[in-house]
Amino acid sequence: MLKLCTVHFFFLNILIKSLNLSQFDLQVFKMSGQRKCPDCGSSEIVEDAHYAQNQLVCADCGFILTEGLLTTTFQDEEHLQEVTYSRSTGQNEQLSRCKLRGIKRVQDLCKVLYLPAVFEDTALSYFQRAIEHPSFHLVSLEKKEILVGCCVFVTCRQHNWPLTMGTICSLLYADKELFASVYLCVLKELELDVPALSLTDLVKTHLNSFKLFQSSASVPAKFAEDKEKMVARTIQIVELASETWLVTGRHPIPIVTAAAYLAWQSLQPVGRLTCTFARFCKMAGTDLPPPAHLRLKELNDILLRMASQLAWLRVLNVDKKTVVKHIGDLLQHRHFLLRSSFSSGDTEDQSATAVGDGSVSSPQAAGCSAQAEGCHPGGKQKCSSVRRPLLPPCLINPRKRLRTAALSPSDQAITGDEAISDSEIEQYLRSQEEMQEFSKAQAWH
Repeated sequence: MLKLCTVHFFFLNILIKSLNLSQFDLQVFKMSGQRKCPDCGSSEIVEDAHYAQNQLVCADCGFILTEGLLTTTFQDEEHLQEVTYSRSTGQNEQLSRCKLRGIKRVQDLCKVLYLPAVFEDTALSYFQRAIEHPSFHLVSLEKKEILVGCCVFVTCRQHNWPLTMGTICSLLYADKELFASVYLCVLKELELDVPALSLTDLVKTHLNSFKLFQSSASVPAKFAEDKEKMVARTIQIVELASETWLVTGRHPIPIVTAAAYLAWQSLQPVGRLTCTFARFCKMAGTDLPPPAHLRLKELNDILLRMASQLAWLRVLNVDKKTVVKHIGDLLQHRHFLLRSSFSSGDTEDQSATAVGDGSVSSPQAAGCSAQAEGCHPGGKQKCSSVRRPLLPPCLINPRKRLRTAALSPSDQAITGDEAISDSEIEQYLRSQEEMQEFSKAQAWH
């Protein structure tokens, strides 16, 4: 009799699944007295609400006696068709906690930067693509936080929105080198195309964060400057730096910061020449990059060379501090002054040959040649160096290389064609044990 009830219950279970019973049928089945597990025969049948769907489950073996109905696909919803959970596609399954947190961070970052809604949608799509990519599955939480900023930064760059990497790093408290590595990985893995940011856009973006454009408690009235004038003068100085090889292969922020300092001083030299570079950055509310002092020195050297070519500046004792007063005149004639200040290699060779042959035979000629170099004939003013070609700083001042020790006569006699002795050959032969250890060591790499 018991076997007959079990078989009857088993076929009833198959009939329920084949007919895809509704919630009403489920209630009818629960009201029936035959509530035993067809798999193990246990009568411990409990009701479990899985995803808000009532199901009857065996408490001993976990066998599902009746399965609730769950609609998950949009196509089935349009046709009003019910699909069981086991046959569903899982399109409406819940997002993981990592994805939800990342989406929330992207939205918050876009709100802080006051980005349009289109930017936010694009950044969210990039983040969802990146977080599902295998390259970002096993990364640290710090890199996942940086991944949020990279998606926002890529979106802004693609829409030509003025935003720097330093701004994103300051908002996320992220390391710039780590951010740059994650950013390059995002571009590579997602195959994104990002246009290059021009120097003009970079200057405008960087100067937007300065606090010098209105007087406040930390910025006296004499130090406040008009934003448009300062941006225009800074762009001219950065263009001059680009024409003299000071930008090539270098980080642009130190150069822009040094150019902004010179532009700010040149607009109102009285009262600003005594302000140091560090104080300027502190008032502007920006960081002072370590290479900025070197970029400032290189810009001053270029300006001094250009000033030596102007006739009305030769009579003045122009140095690296007072040359700031004449930046406006130097920038106005910068194309002519650059050609006059720097010579080609042929011109330099000819002038050196002429001096070596003693072709300058009279004091008048010597005075003319000295004036051509930007020097006074009397020699009271410190003369700039001989006109050099316009070359990158890495070629003008190369890094010192370590001197190698001189080879001994015995080492110099080695040509590489000498015969190898048998004892030396045996040193390179491996035994069977050594080969096995070597193969094991390679397996770890």
